[in-house]
Amino acid sequence: MSSKDDMKKAAVLVEDQYQVLEVWYPYLRLREEGIETVLAGTGAKKEYKSKEGYPVQEDVPIDKIKVEDFSAVIIPGGYAPDILRRYPKINSFVRDMDRTGKIVASICHGGWVLASAGILKGRKITAFSAIKDDMVNAGAEFFDREVVVDGNLITSRNPYDLPAFCREIIRKMKT
Repeated sequence: MSSKDDMKKAAVLVEDQYQVLEVWYPYLRLREEGIETVLAGTGAKKEYKSKEGYPVQEDVPIDKIKVEDFSAVIIPGGYAPDILRRYPKINSFVRDMDRTGKIVASICHGGWVLASAGILKGRKITAFSAIKDDMVNAGAEFFDREVVVDGNLITSRNPYDLPAFCREIIRKMKT
């Protein structure tokens, strides 16, 4: 039996206009590995819709979670990150996860949350090509690769990169 300290837990951030694969693929893949995974929303409502209208139910609002209870936070793309980053509690959760050395994983437009959380200066990252300038202007060194790992920060570009993205998250969570 493992202790609470040995337990791994990940939060996947959700809001309206999320990218379906970038929420569900990591959520299901981590659960498949035995990692407790929760869908954490802004608390604006209980159900959020993807860009295509596919629903996701919030397990817990951001104001009810604590950094010490999680090993990782995953920031999916779509246009949800533009909504997520407007919530100070989302930004502080991501910033505190990073400051404590916990896994911060972002894909596609999720980099917008990283920028708003103020954790990109001097970091190596990738993201969807349309937000490259935003990432560089926030102080990041940008690479066009399927996955970039810089310490506890894991980033990918788009849904095609999900296998590499999840592989790196799982590898880090199992070490």
